[in-house]
Amino acid sequence: MKAFRVLLIAALMAVTACGISPTDVQERGNAPVIRIPPPSKTIFLIRNGELALEPADVEDDTVESLLGALFQASTKPLDDGQDTALRGFTYLGIKDSLNPVQRDEVQLPRTSTLTVFIRGEGTLSKLGRAQIVCTAQQDAAFEQVKIVRDNENRPPKVEGRFDCGDLK
Repeated sequence: MKAFRVLLIAALMAVTACGISPTDVQERGNAPVIRIPPPSKTIFLIRNGELALEPADVEDDTVESLLGALFQASTKPLDDGQDTALRGFTYLGIKDSLNPVQRDEVQLPRTSTLTVFIRGEGTLSKLGRAQIVCTAQQDAAFEQVKIVRDNENRPPKVEGRFDCGDLK
């Protein structure tokens, strides 16, 4: 027992006699922070009369953000050679045909129909439909995209169910 005390006292003396004196907390600047830019995804615009993938900066990597960027592009002047068939149309939102994933549910690859709600007058051309459908189907979970025109004071009109491969 006496040997244990001697070892304990020697250890305490070694710790207290290390030559480093304690100091107060000192501010040395801001903590390092990593800033991650939003994901850069692609949307389908028109170049030389055909569909073309073009980069789009979006808030996140969801289909809803991609479609929002697609319709937002139709309200701005585009780069040389780019065009859109969605001028005059507004994106209202989406609805997935699957039930929402529950909190503890394992997310497995699934397929479904995505319904895209738009508003606008005039005819939605084949290229306009292709822009919407092909942009949405970059997420492989969607087998089909259903486009519904929901104009005020009129019942909703289903433009149809589409697959990107059929519209190209």
